[in-house]
Amino acid sequence: MAKTLVYKFGGASVKDADAVKNLADILRNRLRKNPIIVVSAMGKTTNALEEILLHKFEGKDYSRNITILESFHLEICSKLFEEGHAVYAQVKNLIRQLEQELTKELNRENYDCFYDQVIGFGELLSSRIVMEYLCEQGSPVVWQDAREIIRTNSEFRFAKIDWELTKKNAQTYLVPLLDRFPVLTQGFIGADPQNRMTTLGREGSDFSAAILGVSLNAASVTIWKDVPGVLNADPKIFPNATLFEELDYKQAAEMTFYGASVIHPKTIKPLANAGIPLFVRSFVEPEAAGTKIHGLAQHHSIPTYVLKRNQILVSFAVKDFTFIEEKHIHQVYEVLQRLKLKVNMLQTAAISISIVIDSELFKLEQLITALKPFFEVRFNEDLELLTVLNVQEIDSELLEEYELYLEQQTRNTFQAVRKKRAE
Repeated sequence: MAKTLVYKFGGASVKDADAVKNLADILRNRLRKNPIIVVSAMGKTTNALEEILLHKFEGKDYSRNITILESFHLEICSKLFEEGHAVYAQVKNLIRQLEQELTKELNRENYDCFYDQVIGFGELLSSRIVMEYLCEQGSPVVWQDAREIIRTNSEFRFAKIDWELTKKNAQTYLVPLLDRFPVLTQGFIGADPQNRMTTLGREGSDFSAAILGVSLNAASVTIWKDVPGVLNADPKIFPNATLFEELDYKQAAEMTFYGASVIHPKTIKPLANAGIPLFVRSFVEPEAAGTKIHGLAQHHSIPTYVLKRNQILVSFAVKDFTFIEEKHIHQVYEVLQRLKLKVNMLQTAAISISIVIDSELFKLEQLITALKPFFEVRFNEDLELLTVLNVQEIDSELLEEYELYLEQQTRNTFQAVRKKRAE
């Protein structure tokens, strides 16, 4: 059998009926090679499920949100299938399962576990609809539950992969299927040793594609996006962004580390270790070459801009005016690791440590509670973190309309924590 190809389609590429039809057009000639297809939840479904979870946690009525979610998926089905098609019953059944899951008790202690049991329904819904549509169009595709293949530990919301078991499952279950048919599965989700659903981190479907690519020793992994490929900036924010035709694994990994949203940060490492190229291509212009990420590309020196929103700046000052030592940093990082919080920027001063983290429900409060006995803690919310890689000189326009909270520069990287000034 020829080496497998892995195609991953994100939420924007399955956001509505026209998008699903476009996906089918892209795959029409590519299905002959029996690829494995990984799909995300449709459009903003994950956000909608997070809102339902928040309502549940706060004791608010979420029934209208469920109705809207169900209607959204059934409306897409109505534009893809004839009335009475089996997919309608499948969608309704998954919504009923979701409702059943939501009847269980939710509290702070079990929030992460509860989150994972609910949030993956977006991928289960989208994968059923896309699979049924491809079959309807005369392209037989096998639906595969990703939870049967991708096995993880029980660190809910940021589950770690059991690589040995996952590779064994892929070889045992997927290889025989791929000998005969294309296989369609879900991104973002896996299962722990107790068969509870786990997730791989927000936007983790890219990582799912990489996991399957490595487990199957794929020829390549392709991520289909609404941009031409990997650019040196988000074109929605920086209109003159430049496309990279190719990137070295290391440079791509650095961009994702600092928050470039085009690829999930965990995606590059397993592919680089296995020597599997990653393509980032446009589902708007599917014949365009996009960007190839591999081990032979030249390092690019043009500046790359990464902007992360919804950031929190937290500063920890020692209480007795002792200078900051390594033990203080360890103390802070121990709590961050326990709370599964990633530091996007770190700066130490004589008597304080400042970190920048993503805004996550409960986490700031838990961080402060854990460290308040040892430090004076201050924080600012609703900030932006701007990172410029391969920095040459800083464009003053990037900072002049903003209040600056923190900035630092190394040989190649500039970072600034900023907030737009009120007009």
